[in-house]
Amino acid sequence: METIPLISLEDICFNYGSSSVLNNLSLQLKRGQKVGISGENGAGKTTLFHIIMGLLKPVAGIIKIFDKLVEKQEHFVEVRKKIGFLFQDSDDQLFCPTVAEDIAFGPLNLGKTHQEAQNIVTETCRMLGLHGFEERITHKLSGGEKRLCALATIVAMEPEVFLLDEPTTGLDTKTINRLIDFLNNHSTSHIIISHNMEFLKTTTTEILYLKEGALTDIGR
Repeated sequence: METIPLISLEDICFNYGSSSVLNNLSLQLKRGQKVGISGENGAGKTTLFHIIMGLLKPVAGIIKIFDKLVEKQEHFVEVRKKIGFLFQDSDDQLFCPTVAEDIAFGPLNLGKTHQEAQNIVTETCRMLGLHGFEERITHKLSGGEKRLCALATIVAMEPEVFLLDEPTTGLDTKTINRLIDFLNNHSTSHIIISHNMEFLKTTTTEILYLKEGALTDIGR
């Protein structure tokens, strides 16, 4: 029996004004798949993620998430509980005073108790090398530290799928290696947008290239 895709996009079209960005684009992610997406700036990579998360609405096409048709904003409420989306800009994701509060925000909103959320904060910080950062002021972190903290906020929610938009931005080699270790050992299904092809080769099983509104498999 064929596995039902976790994410299925069929003939997606999207325009910015009179400019076509996505043109009959189709994409599937099945459980266990790890997909990389590359492409030039402005090709529509981030737009694609925003469509999956319901932040943008395509002008045409079919979106199915976890085998359910999603069309209205209320449909995406459940989607956002199950898909961990790392924004391209960490400042769009961090809004609490401290690192611990930012990481705990998602679990608390999923109904976890304060003690459960605290345990999740501790474990997430351990996995991502953020131990000792818990009481740091978020807006005073460096760019790379913010990136790791933003990732921690979605890891803490234990999503079924990760969508990571340029996750290595601002990270040093040691931290990138920690991220690679996390993705290879703790993520079963993800899509990663990155210009860093070496990173994609070590964290994905297939790499797609977005050009002229369509995806092409370029292997690994």
